[in-house]
Amino acid sequence: MKKGCLIGGIIGLLALVVILVLWGIGIYNGIIPKDNAAKSQWGNVETAYQKRFDLTDQLVETVKGAKNFEQETLTQVIEARSKATQTTIDPTNLTPEKISEFQQAQGGLTNALSRLMVVVERYPDLKSNQNFLSLQTSLESMADEIRFEQRKFNDAAKLYNDYILTFPNRFIASLGGFTEKGYFTAAEGADIAPTIDFSN
Repeated sequence: MKKGCLIGGIIGLLALVVILVLWGIGIYNGIIPKDNAAKSQWGNVETAYQKRFDLTDQLVETVKGAKNFEQETLTQVIEARSKATQTTIDPTNLTPEKISEFQQAQGGLTNALSRLMVVVERYPDLKSNQNFLSLQTSLESMADEIRFEQRKFNDAAKLYNDYILTFPNRFIASLGGFTEKGYFTAAEGADIAPTIDFSN
């Protein structure tokens, strides 16, 4: 009788271990597609930024052709583009800190391009250059595409984060080395409305 109880207990314990292992495998397998979706969407974000880098190069070359154009502004755009292209993230390490660092470098290029567009207002020949106007329109369109891809990345990262941060998934995620992904956030000061002065 005792031997039968012992064998029954061992079989019960083995069954429990098998159930726990299968349960853990199920959670792990649920993490993988969400992680891959976020990584894939990160690739779309990088592609959108690469298109902007390419357009920036073309814009810089067009502006260089303008007589007496402010070299300081042009240099700032070139330097900001260089810094932005050097800041890359390994798709397996999309932490909040890395996303913030990447976004900051990209923001530097955005600001430099904005200053360039303001300075261009003083150059009527450049403002009427069809190539420049086409590039300007393309850059504006790229800004929308980048925001769209960022939103899609944030959605994929949220789905992944929600899944790995809930209990008991968190336990399996930490065993598998999965960590929380960062999000794109609004630029600092974006919540402050610009001051409009009609006094002039």
